[in-house]
Amino acid sequence: MNIQLLTAVFAVFTLTFSACKKEDNPQPQEPDEYTIVDDGNGTGTTTWKSGKTYLLEGFVFVNEGQTLTIEAGCIIKGKAGQGENASALIVARGAKIQAEGTKDKPIIFTAEADDLNGAVAITDRGLWGGLIVLGKARLNSTPGESQIEGIPTNEARGAYGGTNDADNSGLIKYVSIRHGGTDIGDGNEINGLTLGAVGSATTIEFVEVIANKDDGVEFFGGQPRLKHILVAYCGDDSFDYDEGFRGFGQFWCAIQDPNEGDRIGEHDGGTNPETGEPYATPTIYNATYIGRGAEAGKRVITFRDNAGGHYRNSLFVNQARGVDIENLQEDQDSYRQFVDGNLSLENNVFWDVADGTAEGIFKISGAGANPADSLAAVLAFADYFATAGNEVANPGIDKENIVPSNPQTANLAAYGDAWFDQVAYKGAFGTDNWAAGWTRYFGNK
Repeated sequence: MNIQLLTAVFAVFTLTFSACKKEDNPQPQEPDEYTIVDDGNGTGTTTWKSGKTYLLEGFVFVNEGQTLTIEAGCIIKGKAGQGENASALIVARGAKIQAEGTKDKPIIFTAEADDLNGAVAITDRGLWGGLIVLGKARLNSTPGESQIEGIPTNEARGAYGGTNDADNSGLIKYVSIRHGGTDIGDGNEINGLTLGAVGSATTIEFVEVIANKDDGVEFFGGQPRLKHILVAYCGDDSFDYDEGFRGFGQFWCAIQDPNEGDRIGEHDGGTNPETGEPYATPTIYNATYIGRGAEAGKRVITFRDNAGGHYRNSLFVNQARGVDIENLQEDQDSYRQFVDGNLSLENNVFWDVADGTAEGIFKISGAGANPADSLAAVLAFADYFATAGNEVANPGIDKENIVPSNPQTANLAAYGDAWFDQVAYKGAFGTDNWAAGWTRYFGNK
């Protein structure tokens, strides 16, 4: 046998042997779905991969000192269950979440029953818990630390609060949170996105909360800063704050289900005590709030329990009642915050809200609402409507057509901090719909 023939035979034998060896010892395949159960050790510092599904069974924590990274395109589902069997993801104080999706590959939190192909209706609520992020920023309640609602009091990892307003809980971007709000007992449901004492160094942008049984986004103190937030079809309030929330917001959109939902903004100052400091004085630019219509009888925004806050360059449409502030004729209440300049509504547009008059849109509530007792307060708040640059005008929006056909670009309030985008329009949308292509509300499966 010549050398060339011998070499060829040996090569064929080698290839055949290699092929047989690979077939006899196949490489293990990674599963497409992982079930996550917390034994007290949390998730650990780990990465949840793109294209995979992670099923939460019960309360799953990212413990202090751990970082959970969630890649774009990852799907997180929560098992159904009430009370102690509820499922949720909780980022504890001192932990971080790095959940950075993209417009083409959003990160989706949803219920186990959701096949992302129509098995769950867009308005189905309470099918799992939600996403909870806890930090070390200041509260105005005593003793400066609280247990987050929705988590049993015997779970120490549910505590939030501290002294670091610049605390960093990580990054949440292009994230859709769907069908949450399971009841853990006595009518206490988990919010879609709960932020307890979250600090200003945390990045939260491009987030959808849709069809949550309780509130869409709820803030408990802290100074988080949020841009491009869509809350739709929630069973209670769209944006709710308490315990001295002092963050920033821009491009917030709320769309109420015609058949469900209470206030679009429920804004409380303090709980124990109501007069605790720091006061709740967040600043929100470019909101678009679309209500349930006249027959539902609901409010756009309520300020109470000594809450302050500032709304500017925003659009409010299609609601039976407008903005009311609580006047209890006490030394310190939400009306006092208004008088002291800690509560303002400037350069906003209202359409199809209340009766379309300043007196109908801006109201006083509480013990001082009786004109015989507090006529000066009633008249002062109504007169403030026009002097603060607010208008009644039709921006040409509804719950399907969110980009104004009649843009409101005149009479803009100045942007007071470099964090805010300097845009030349009112409301959450300019000429493009930034929520299209990745949110459940606007058609993404």
